[in-house]
Amino acid sequence: MTKSTLIRRVHMSCPLCDMSHEVEERTRTTTTNMKGIDIAYTEKYFVCSNSKDDENEFVTGSMMDENLLNARNAYRIKRGLLTSDDIVSIRERYGLSQVDLAKLLGWGEATISRYESKAIQDDSYDMMLRLIKDNPLYLLELYRRNSFDLAEGKRDRVRDRIVEMIETYGKEYLSRQVFESEYVYFVEPSESNGFVVLNVDKTEAAISYIAARVSNLYKVKLMKMLWYSDALSYKNTGHAITGLVYRHNDMGALPVGHYSLMNLHRLNIQEEESYNFDSIFHIYPTAGMDYSVLSDDDISVLDTVIDKFKGFKTREIVEYMHEERAYLDTRQGDIIPFSPAEVIRDF
Repeated sequence: MTKSTLIRRVHMSCPLCDMSHEVEERTRTTTTNMKGIDIAYTEKYFVCSNSKDDENEFVTGSMMDENLLNARNAYRIKRGLLTSDDIVSIRERYGLSQVDLAKLLGWGEATISRYESKAIQDDSYDMMLRLIKDNPLYLLELYRRNSFDLAEGKRDRVRDRIVEMIETYGKEYLSRQVFESEYVYFVEPSESNGFVVLNVDKTEAAISYIAARVSNLYKVKLMKMLWYSDALSYKNTGHAITGLVYRHNDMGALPVGHYSLMNLHRLNIQEEESYNFDSIFHIYPTAGMDYSVLSDDDISVLDTVIDKFKGFKTREIVEYMHEERAYLDTRQGDIIPFSPAEVIRDF
C-alpha cells in the first residue's frame, strides 16, 4: 500500500456519506502513464472515516485540477521541459500578463494561460520560453516585432522592464554563454559528465553553498571539492550533481572551462594577490543565491564533502586526490571518466 501523509483535518459536507463531519486531507506519491512515459507525482485526496476502506476516498474539483497539474509538471521534469511554475516565473520576471507575453511571442492569446494551468508545451515552444528566460535581448527583439498589439501606455512599461532586465541580467547571460560554449562536445549524458548535462544553476549554487561553509576557499581547493562532490554523487546515485567535465591536471581534477567558470557573473569571486604576488581567486558565498535547485541528495553529498575537506589546505587536498584511482588511471590532459569514482577513498 502506498504510504500517505496527513496534511490536516477539515470539517465539511462529505459527498460519500452525506453527513457533515471531519475528514482527513492526505497526500501520497502515485504513478501514472502520460504520453507513454511512467511518472510519479504528488496526489492530494480526502478520506471519509464513515465509509468502507475501499470506498473512502474522494477529491474536490480544485483538488483534481491540482493533481493533474502536478502530474503534468512531473512529466515536464522527466522530459526536461519548463514546468508551469517556471513559465509563471518567466512572465512575472518581466512584469507581463499571460496575454501580453503571448502577444510578444506571436502566439494565440490563451496559449500562456493554457501552459500555466492545463496544456503541456511542445519542444519548440519550450525552446522559445527558455530563450527569453535566459536572454532578455531576445525578448527585446520580439518586442520590436510584436509590441504593436500592446496598448500604447503598456508598451512603454514593458520596454522599460525589458531594458532593466538587460542591464541586470545581460552580463550574467553573456558569461554563461561563454562558459556553456566550452561544453559543446558534452551535450549528451555520458561517463564524462556523470550522465548529467551541464547545469549552470546547480554549479553556481553548489559553489556558493561550499563557500558559505568553508572559510578561505580558493580556486584550486574548490575545483577538487567540486570533483569529489560530483564523484560521490555518482557513487551514491549513478549521476553527478553539476554536469561538469574534469580533466587530469598536475593539480588534480580541473573542470573543462575553469577560467570561464570563474567569470560567471552570479558567483562572488574576488581576485586577490598572494604572498608571492601571484593572482589568486578567493570564492565567497553569493547573497541571495537560490539553493532550491539543489536536491536533498545534492545537499547531503555536499555536506559530506565539506565535512571531510574543509580543514584541508590546498596542497593537502591536491595530494589526497593524486591517490585516487580516477587520477592514477588517466594522464595529463585526459578527461577523467566517472566510472572509477565508484571506488573513491574513505567515503
